[in-house]
Amino acid sequence: MRFFDRLHQCTQAEREYLFASPLIEAALAGQVQRHSYIAFLTEAFHHVSHTVPLLMACGARLSARQEWIRNAMAEYIEEELGHQEWILNDLRACGADSEAVRHGQPALATELMVSTMYDRINRLNPVSMLGMVFVLEGTSIALATQAAGSLKKGLGLPDKAFSYLTSHGALDQEHMKFFEQLVNQLDDPEDQQAVMHTARVIYRLYADMFRSLPGSLEVPHALAR
Repeated sequence: MRFFDRLHQCTQAEREYLFASPLIEAALAGQVQRHSYIAFLTEAFHHVSHTVPLLMACGARLSARQEWIRNAMAEYIEEELGHQEWILNDLRACGADSEAVRHGQPALATELMVSTMYDRINRLNPVSMLGMVFVLEGTSIALATQAAGSLKKGLGLPDKAFSYLTSHGALDQEHMKFFEQLVNQLDDPEDQQAVMHTARVIYRLYADMFRSLPGSLEVPHALAR
């Protein structure tokens, strides 16, 4: 069995836990309210803004044995530059204060997910970054292709409020093909274990992020006033 297939298989339970998050289920059904979508974009900004720094940290810590992966990290960096600004643009289109988000603090679940990745890259194995790539790109493909249309219809917001989600549909499908080819070249058991374990952990932490967001029937006090 190819490693990509093993990775997909060994993370099935964690992936199901993520997609059982109430807000994801509501998004797929087109039942998310504006404040919940804004909350999602807010936390997306706080983890996406670390994507390039994490990729750079990974590339910097690769060993001579892992040198062949560095080119892939450079390609990912080029593709991911500036994506956090897309999210801020979407927030503005939703009527949110994008600068408050830019200078604000992430929720605890988001901070834990990001700090976990820095720790695994710096303390354990930099190839762990591929576990996070697997989770985030696979999830964004599902949300972009299945939820974006429902969200647009349900929220009544303009198309420019969905640039982050819609742009990641086709883009991340291409990324996933590239990722599959890349990880299938991993032949070191320690590297493979690092990617699998990280993917399982990040699925759980990403689910915690979604589960910390306000649900479709909850109205924040600031909006209720």
